[in-house]
Amino acid sequence: MVARGEIARFWSLESLHMVSSDGGTESSALVDDNGSEEDYSYEDICQANPRYLQPGGEQLAINELISDGSVVCAEALWDHVTMDDQELGFKAGDVIQVLEASNKDWWWGRSEDKEAWFPASFVRLRVNQEELSENSSSTQGEEQEEDAGKNRHRHLESKHQMRTNVIQEIMNTERVYIKHLKDICEGYIRQCRKHTGMFTVAQLATIFGNIEDIYKFQRKFLKDLEKQYNKEEPHLSEIGSCFLQHQEGFAIYSEYCNNHPGACAELSRLMKQGRYRHFFEACRLLQQMIDIAIDGFLLTPVQKICKYPLQLAELLKYTTQEHSDYNNIKAAYEAMKNVACLINERKRRLESIDKIARWQVSIVGWEGLDILERSSELIHSGELTQVSRHGKSQQRTFFLFDHQLVSCKKDLLRRDVLYYRGRTDMDEVRLVDLEDGRDKDWNLSVKNAFKLVSKTTDEVHLFCAKKQEDKARWLQACGDERRRVREDREMGMEISENQKKLAMLNAQKAGHGKSKGYSACPVALPHQSLHPLHQRHVTVPTSVPQQQVFALAEPKRKPSLFWHTFNKLTPFKK
Repeated sequence: MVARGEIARFWSLESLHMVSSDGGTESSALVDDNGSEEDYSYEDICQANPRYLQPGGEQLAINELISDGSVVCAEALWDHVTMDDQELGFKAGDVIQVLEASNKDWWWGRSEDKEAWFPASFVRLRVNQEELSENSSSTQGEEQEEDAGKNRHRHLESKHQMRTNVIQEIMNTERVYIKHLKDICEGYIRQCRKHTGMFTVAQLATIFGNIEDIYKFQRKFLKDLEKQYNKEEPHLSEIGSCFLQHQEGFAIYSEYCNNHPGACAELSRLMKQGRYRHFFEACRLLQQMIDIAIDGFLLTPVQKICKYPLQLAELLKYTTQEHSDYNNIKAAYEAMKNVACLINERKRRLESIDKIARWQVSIVGWEGLDILERSSELIHSGELTQVSRHGKSQQRTFFLFDHQLVSCKKDLLRRDVLYYRGRTDMDEVRLVDLEDGRDKDWNLSVKNAFKLVSKTTDEVHLFCAKKQEDKARWLQACGDERRRVREDREMGMEISENQKKLAMLNAQKAGHGKSKGYSACPVALPHQSLHPLHQRHVTVPTSVPQQQVFALAEPKRKPSLFWHTFNKLTPFKK
């Protein structure tokens, strides 16, 4: 915590009050498009569920449940890949039994007969921790038939209560989330813009991304959600249509998640200077925000988009097929899963275009448009023999990207140098598999061959692989290329022109064109640690790449005496 005396040195509290042009104090609440305020005070929200919403309240509630002998389960938001025996590995969606939550950052839990530590920020507690057995009422009904009706009634009431719990969690967490977004926009961004000597426009765009657009979108979403919320009988609420109505709008999170690593890096750089640490702490205190560092607040949108599929999956579990909202909830669950997949895929593609740009810069004599003008993913590469109609053959190295196939020639002396020789538009050709023997069209003897035939002209490209298995891989890759292009179109997968230009500019600046290094597949970047600043006290491995966008929140492992010290303070449960 930064001392108030240090903050006072930075500026006086009075100088931070927002004054409008007419001299009046500006309202602290942002107004939505309809001119009404959609904000909730944090105190009002906490009254609905005080144990779980106050800072540290969730941890307190877990410990109370565990001490009472209850089974506490959590669901993983992200993959947690670990090579440390003292840490628990799991995949997104896995269920972990929480056995101890005395430390706010690392909990002790069990998954698949293994007990170990895991980061608390990687999981979401299940709302309904204890469920009735599905067969309990029928078993008792066989033993005592007259009680069967009562048991079924109690079971139905329990189902209603469980659905009520999930609905209320969705509503409460949405309101708290809106409060966090408001605090970021008013508590941080508005103040940063006033201090032009400290922050440039580009810096603010890097740190906060499009979070103001997310705030605007989420207020509209919550407003529609509130209309569908049945306060008297929450289990009858029909909120599925809200998710379906706004499903395209959730794609806005893709830009934010892609920007988040850069935001962490820029914040980490600024936080090395005391005046920035004091500034952000002053903003937090003056906005009366909860005791979370700015990087923790900026992580909430990444966490939020991960929670929706899990919340809807749990809601679907307690929504009977006879419920009027069942079909919408089911569709909403699939839609939000697709949103998360789309965000993950866009992040992967952004990483991919950097590698592709570096690859293009390494090619000698490149002609025509940049590869990124049409492509964003390398699907397959390898050597093939290209045969002309007259039987002339040329050994070439081919790179199959989405939408195009690029041909290169190896240098005779330096085999690691490639020269550009041309490309084929995969959108304009069809694949023809050839049997071994004599090709009737060209009257040539071929083996392990296939053709790419133009759909509009008489142009034909004939290729021969060295082995049958090589040919099979190319045929499979060509099929994959068409499938991915189709899926990209259906998902609305697009990489912005600015991102493409930036990737090419960075590749050119890096000077890869001078080294002319070659690899049949662009070399992957070293895994970067994109850890939030408030999780520096303990770390996890960085040697295993994460495949989920959710890994944006993953801490970084660094040498420390943490486990040695932790063993002394809290004995491991065996």
